[in-house]
Amino acid sequence: MERHTHDPDSVPAAIGGYTNGLEVLGAQRLLFVSGQIPEDSTGSVPTDPEAQCRIIWANILATLADAGMTAPNIVKVTTYLSDRAVAEVNTKVRAEILGDHRPALTVVLAGIFDPKWLLEIEVIAAD
Repeated sequence: MERHTHDPDSVPAAIGGYTNGLEVLGAQRLLFVSGQIPEDSTGSVPTDPEAQCRIIWANILATLADAGMTAPNIVKVTTYLSDRAVAEVNTKVRAEILGDHRPALTVVLAGIFDPKWLLEIEVIAAD
């Protein structure tokens, strides 16, 4: 599978660990990971934003692993934040998880189904 980023000079620069466009060639499989919520396997939801974000990413990585994929397979991330105050920790944790990998990215400020959840993240992965 080949990937090409597209960040033309005519659009705002992609900063913060993403690319404006990600072209994927030769992908044999696509995995659509539903919005992951900040609940661990016991149903517990921490109140700390960073802990919530880390649980979500652990759930995403576990789902990817179940399909034989890892974080570099992610081609699109959509994050829903309940409050702008969560944005900084979300960016920090995502950067730790993805490293230099730059998928397409959208962050939306929105009401989330359960008021205990400060964020929800869905991804698309390709292999």
